[in-house]
Parts: sequence; structure tokens; C-alpha cells
Amino acid sequence: MARTRAADFDEKRRSILDSAAAVFAKLGMERASMAQIAQENNVSKALLYHYYPSKDLLIFDIGLTHLVELEAAIIEADRPDLEPRARLRHLIGGVLENYRTASNFHQVLLNGTGSLTDAQRLELREMERRIVKAFSDVLVDINPALAKSSAGVTPVTMSLFGILNWVYTWFRPSGALSREGYADMVTALFLDGASAMK
Repeated sequence: MARTRAADFDEKRRSILDSAAAVFAKLGMERASMAQIAQENNVSKALLYHYYPSKDLLIFDIGLTHLVELEAAIIEADRPDLEPRARLRHLIGGVLENYRTASNFHQVLLNGTGSLTDAQRLELREMERRIVKAFSDVLVDINPALAKSSAGVTPVTMSLFGILNWVYTWFRPSGALSREGYADMVTALFLDGASAMK
């Protein structure tokens, strides 16, 4: 007979993911141990292994959870009824708002997937492609020539994500710039260039 799932299974799983992401972000994937993750979460190693039999499965689930939540935030922020520039601003705002509480998860996704299986990396890449395409489509609406260039729209889109993906390294909520203000700045900087900055 199959084991029944505890009523609080998803809550415990999320708590473990939060703790693991914090340990990975602080120590790195190689140095972090399952014992440290269990200690951070105040659970036994046996319970941790019940949920996640290996560190790699933890890393994969952190990356997958982050991308699922990021994609949901982008879908929620999207405003297809707006003109393309305003729509792009909403998408950028959705990413930055998601990153508000996802810094540790984001760092694991950026730095920790090297040990995953090919199938796991492919699953994460497919999700990343969908997210990138949401932005690429709007960038082509803004500048249709991007779709016809020899390099295509991908380098342009990835350059935008290059700006967004590293915000966790320097952005401080207590600073003079709000996330909303930074979303406005990124949109203007990306579409108009530094000469348009005031």
C-alpha cells in the first residue's frame, strides 16, 4: 500500500526548500551539506532525506520552483492590452517583484545546476525559454527589425535579463531607488539608452 501524504507535506517541503536555498546561497552548492540544511530547517536528517533523497534533487526543485513562480509572476504582470513599451515595463516590474523574495532561489538557479542530469537541465531550460519568449515577443513588437536581424532577438532579450538577473547583488530595499523606480529606469535605459537618463 502506498504511503499517504501528510496534510502539511507541501508546507514542510517549501520550508525545506527555503532553508536549503539559504544555505546554498551562503555556502555554495559544493560546500553546503544535507546536515547543514537539516539544521537550518530544524528538522532531522532523516526527515530531510524523506523529502529529498539527494542534494541534487533539492537543487533541481529549488530551480524548478523558482521558475514556476517567476513565470506565474510574469503572466500576472503582463498587460497585452497596453502598447508594447508599457507592456515591457509591466513585465520587467513582474520580474523585479518576484526577485524581491526569491534571491536565494535565484542564486541557486544561476549557479547550482551544473550537477543536475541532462533531463533536469533540459526541463529547466524549457521553462527559461518560455519566460525569455514572453519578453522577446514584446521586444519584436517594439522593434520588428529585431525579428529580421541576422543575430535575431535572443541576444537583445538575454541582454535585458543580464540587467535583471544580477540585481540581487546590489539592490537594497532601504536605498533611494524603489523596485518600481528601478523598473522604470531599466525600461528607459534599455529602450532609449544612457543618453536618455536624467
